[in-house]
Amino acid sequence: MEEDQELERKISGLKTSMAEGERKTALEMVQAAGTDRHCVTFVLHEEDHTLGNSLRYMIMKNPEVEFCGYTTTHPSESKINLRIQTRGTLPAVEPFQRGLNELMNVCQHVLDKFEASIKEYKDQKASRKESTS
Repeated sequence: MEEDQELERKISGLKTSMAEGERKTALEMVQAAGTDRHCVTFVLHEEDHTLGNSLRYMIMKNPEVEFCGYTTTHPSESKINLRIQTRGTLPAVEPFQRGLNELMNVCQHVLDKFEASIKEYKDQKASRKESTS
């Protein structure tokens, strides 16, 4: 029971987002009756294949994860179900959090490289302009 409360606290920061002055659920954690914390389905609202496939890839890199897959509920709904099953040594919420953090780090790295390339291009363009003047 205490472990379940601890897991809820761990994802509470991800659980809701503010939109248009009302509180909307962004993430739900669903467990089937009789299952343990090593096999959990996360429902991510307002998301699609872009996050689902990227996150699944990052989570599956963890050797403690036995299964990770996602489905979209319906093409007209912006919601995915991401299921994680670990080998029993750690709760499913931990590889989920780790996968999100690793994905954010990869995205930040790509953004940094992109911005550096733009700056380099603008600097080269400015130096060429100065040399022709």
